[in-house]
Amino acid sequence: MSIRNLFKLTFTTIVLMLAGCSGGVLDPKGQVGVDEKNLIILCTILMLIVVIPVIVLTLYFAWKYRASRDFEIYTPKWAHSTKIEALVWSVPVLIIIALGVITWRSTQALDPYAPLEGKGEHLTVEVVSLDWKWLFIYPEQGIATVNELVFPANKPIAFKITSENAMNSFFIPQLGSQIYSMAGMETKLHLIANEPGTFKGISSNYSGAGFSGMKFDAIATPTEADFDDWVQKVKQEDTALTSSTYKELAEPTENHPVTYYGDVSDGLFHEILMKYMKDHGSMDFYSKPNNAATGMKKAMPDMHKGHHEEVNE
Repeated sequence: MSIRNLFKLTFTTIVLMLAGCSGGVLDPKGQVGVDEKNLIILCTILMLIVVIPVIVLTLYFAWKYRASRDFEIYTPKWAHSTKIEALVWSVPVLIIIALGVITWRSTQALDPYAPLEGKGEHLTVEVVSLDWKWLFIYPEQGIATVNELVFPANKPIAFKITSENAMNSFFIPQLGSQIYSMAGMETKLHLIANEPGTFKGISSNYSGAGFSGMKFDAIATPTEADFDDWVQKVKQEDTALTSSTYKELAEPTENHPVTYYGDVSDGLFHEILMKYMKDHGSMDFYSKPNNAATGMKKAMPDMHKGHHEEVNE
């Protein structure tokens, strides 16, 4: 193969690889996604500081000390170089320290549970992963949709996420931060779209034969007025999402069409969330348990007292 053909093949491969980045995490359309992309690029560059010299030096030494070079100086008793040791160990140590600092700061800054500061009031959307479709409930608007998520651009969204049964992973690659949905648990996620458009949403966790079809459109409208018009359009639908209709919706189906519900029963998301916890009563998932820390110490004497009374009897 000639050098020219090799160059063409390499160039074509690079173009195809870069084309695959369109619509993914390396083509972000939201502030969270942008921050995550910058983090990925920065960490990659730091790691390449070690990888590239190692590859280059490996090829260099293989060429320099090849068998045919019989005129190189042979030093069998050479065993140590302080300069080489300092270089070999100091560079990785410095990179690890840098990565540690970056990881700590980014973990705090990109906490999915933390609201986006300075972006205004958040739009609340309750998300339920079903077999094999996504249910979106808008509690403030009193509507719900299946496999279509609509929100205004430049307005932060506060997602509350759970699952009907199997664990899934809620992910809009161009907006960033995938997070799991689990039955009987509520996870949180905060995202924003910096521009209007339609972004692909997926399930990135295997949950059965139809999970690859768990796709939805995340549509960012140009203005809040456009979002309000869409809400009014959905409200005109005669269908209502109640406990009984939800049971029908929860039946496993593949390639479920986009569906609108003009009315939603109050507290339906909480009902779904507490489905497997109903015998334990309602609870606040983020409050401190009564017997945690010092509370447990207060409860222990009474427990011991009761035990001693039983023994005495």
